[in-house]
Amino acid sequence: MREVRVTRRAGAVSLLAAVAVSLTLAPSAPAVADWTRDREYWLADYGFTAAWATTTGDGVLVSVIDSGIADVPELAGAVVGGADFSGQGSADGRTPVGPSPNHGTLVASVLAARGSGDGDGMIGAAPGARLLSASISIDPDAPVPFDDQIPQAVRWSVDQGATVINMSITRGSLSWPESWDDAFLYAAQHNVVIVAASGNRAQGTDEVGAPATIPGVLTVAGVDREGRASQQASTQGITIGVAAPAEELIGVNARGSVVSWAGSSGASPIVAGLVALVRAAHPDLDAANVINRVTSTATPAGDPAIYGHGLINAEAAVTSDVAPVVANPLGDLAEWITIYRRAPSTNTPIATFTSTPLPLPTPGRPFASVSQYELTQAVVPSIFLLGFGILIALGSIAVARRLRPRRLSHDENEIPPTT
Repeated sequence: MREVRVTRRAGAVSLLAAVAVSLTLAPSAPAVADWTRDREYWLADYGFTAAWATTTGDGVLVSVIDSGIADVPELAGAVVGGADFSGQGSADGRTPVGPSPNHGTLVASVLAARGSGDGDGMIGAAPGARLLSASISIDPDAPVPFDDQIPQAVRWSVDQGATVINMSITRGSLSWPESWDDAFLYAAQHNVVIVAASGNRAQGTDEVGAPATIPGVLTVAGVDREGRASQQASTQGITIGVAAPAEELIGVNARGSVVSWAGSSGASPIVAGLVALVRAAHPDLDAANVINRVTSTATPAGDPAIYGHGLINAEAAVTSDVAPVVANPLGDLAEWITIYRRAPSTNTPIATFTSTPLPLPTPGRPFASVSQYELTQAVVPSIFLLGFGILIALGSIAVARRLRPRRLSHDENEIPPTT
């Protein structure tokens, strides 16, 4: 998977896109179920097939804000509406747009593919869900700027009745435009769950970027087939909610071919599909309690800045007894706006967490750990030597100044400072 990064005045924006889907696994003709679905390891390993005994997501409307969902057999009857917000696509949002035209269809197939008939073809995490195709473009020449497309697409999705929105995109920055505040708050006030991809280290995204940094958004990190943090197809940040498979994925592209791909772009629709299952099984729950079901039933996996609450468990999220909550466990956007948007002249929101990238864990070494031996034998002595060295340096400078001819001071003052 290769991310497209487009630099704009407002920052870098990108679909976390598989524009270079390298290996075609099947021709455009319908695939054999055993051949295709055996490769969808996440369906059984993460409890989706067990959860389907309760629901497949019937009746839940999910908006896919992406490059557009093409008309392919696996999604026949799944897409019930759409619109274009880029100025480059068709009115129904079904024409793939931008430099990554396959991306939206790949995402949609992982989320809600229904097969290609007679039990054949790929099937999504929530095959009973209905989809909206909200097409956007990261093309810098798009008639509508990217930062304007997003709030329009979010508001439209809410107004169409979507209760789940998937956003496998990143702005490439911790901050976001103030216009996004209103749109995401509008979604929160209408009990819509927004699911967003964390980003991919392979493309230089070392930490989550908006919309994954927005309070209340269910941000998804990526793991490999063994459930370990992906070194390439994920990133980090304290806003991560849960982790899901991001490697060795398959999907259907805009030409109708089943292909291999990887990235948090694929992990996000897996979780959006899970949210659809929870909403179908528990239609009375508000967004906060839907998210709480997903996060509280996840299997802890390690550092929260990498795994969030842990690896998703679809069966548990759908069937377990979960105590209700009164607030979104992933934050309150309204409260954030009150705190950080108080000054009208401030255009850039204050970051809610450090921007210093942290290393992903390596086998046999706990994340960001320092042993007592290292602390006492290396860190403390180093600090002592550093302080002693500074004292010596300051003393040397003082002596040199006292011995230096006074005339040199004028020459030094005439030397321009080094920047």
